Formats: sequence, structure tokens, C-alpha cells
Amino acid sequence: MSPAAFIAMIGSAARASAALTKIPASFTIAQAALESGWGTARTALMAHNLFNIKADPAWHGPTYQMASTEHIGGKDVLQVANWRMYPDFQACIDDHAKFFSVNPRYAACWKESTGEGWTHAVAAAGYATDPDYAVKVIATMHSHDLHQFDQP
Repeated sequence: MSPAAFIAMIGSAARASAALTKIPASFTIAQAALESGWGTARTALMAHNLFNIKADPAWHGPTYQMASTEHIGGKDVLQVANWRMYPDFQACIDDHAKFFSVNPRYAACWKESTGEGWTHAVAAAGYATDPDYAVKVIATMHSHDLHQFDQP
């Protein structure tokens, strides 16, 4: 899927979530693009899961089973995992916002009001192991003018 098609597909859902949660839509769209490969990842295609969120014991909804490469004991190991499954992208984006709101690890994020601020706070809280995660998300924001989605 092209970046333009992906942005058109989830832009209104990200804006709707931002109106309720104050999580900048630019952050949500850029993070979803990075995590889902612009909507081409199997989890996005089969489960409307834009953020590759696994179904942990707290999840009581439907799941999608798929193999995942995990780094365990210094080695890459292929394991079957259950992923959260959503009826649509709005439900996924809403659950993503809920994840940040109920997890105390992300408390500092709520002090931020910009996409860049959220990105740095999420990265600092350990959302991803990639040391360049924030740089990649912010680059996606800038290269696709996602800040326009933060405007009313």
C-alpha cells in the first residue's frame, strides 16, 4: 500500500482518537506506518493490528495466531504468538490509546502535546528496543507532513 493510501485510510481514525485522548494524530499515524509497514504487515492485513500488539493475558478479545521471531537468550527464536485482533482500524487505534493511558510507564507522555514530544517520551519509556525508534517515527512525520492531522 502506498503511504498516501495508508494515511488516507487511517487519518480520520487517528484524528478521532486525538480528539478524545489528546494523543497527537501525527504520532499515531507515523507509529502505525512504521510498525505495520504502511499497512502491509500480516497483522495489519489479517487482524487490523497496526501496532503489532500481542494478546497478553489482559486481552479478552479475538486473536490472530502467527509466528514471530523473538530474541531470547541472545538468539533469534521463531515462536507462535497470539496477536490482538480488531474489527477495524479505529478499534485498533482506540486500544492503542488505552494502552498508553493504563500503563504507568507512559505517564510522562501525557505531559507532551506534540507528535515529536510524544515520540520522544514513548521511546524514553522503552516502547521499542531500536535506539533509532524516535528518529524513525519523527522522520516519517516530517516526510509525509503528518503534522497537518494535529490541526483542528
